[in-house]
Amino acid sequence: MVRPILKSTDPRLREKSKRVEKTDKKVVALITDLKDTLKVQNDPEGVGLAAPQIGKNVRIFIFTKGKEMVTIINPEIIKISESIKKKPKKADKKTKIMEGCLSLPHFYGPLKRKDKITISYLDEDGKQKTDTFIDFDAQIVQHEIDHLNGILFVDRLLEQKKPLYEYVNGGWEKVEI
Repeated sequence: MVRPILKSTDPRLREKSKRVEKTDKKVVALITDLKDTLKVQNDPEGVGLAAPQIGKNVRIFIFTKGKEMVTIINPEIIKISESIKKKPKKADKKTKIMEGCLSLPHFYGPLKRKDKITISYLDEDGKQKTDTFIDFDAQIVQHEIDHLNGILFVDRLLEQKKPLYEYVNGGWEKVEI
């Protein structure tokens, strides 16, 4: 079922989420709702969605990786770091990822996150897994883990003293945080 996404001003988004004790019918239904809700997001399009964003303060999020939707339950960060990269191409130096959030639609910021993260988690079937995510996938995972800890991306922008922009009529307008 498609659920409404909470806006950034909702106090439930500031709560730390509880661990999932077992993957029962309620958890499976919640994962289905997360997937259904993320699939219909198109203005703006979403790449990840955490349970707190639909009003459920449990440690579950989903994100799209290629054409697949990945379910993460009870993520624990094992390692987070900069990956060792080859010298970037000229185009790569100019490319900035503007991070946004479905709870604050049409607002984005040039947030710098670590580009490699290894986490331990339960998958949709309740199986323990450990995976490493890099680049854009790492950014998504960190963003969604922040949601599980009651942190919004604008908090990270403030920490890094980065600006917030609103995307209006095809252009970027700087706004005060």
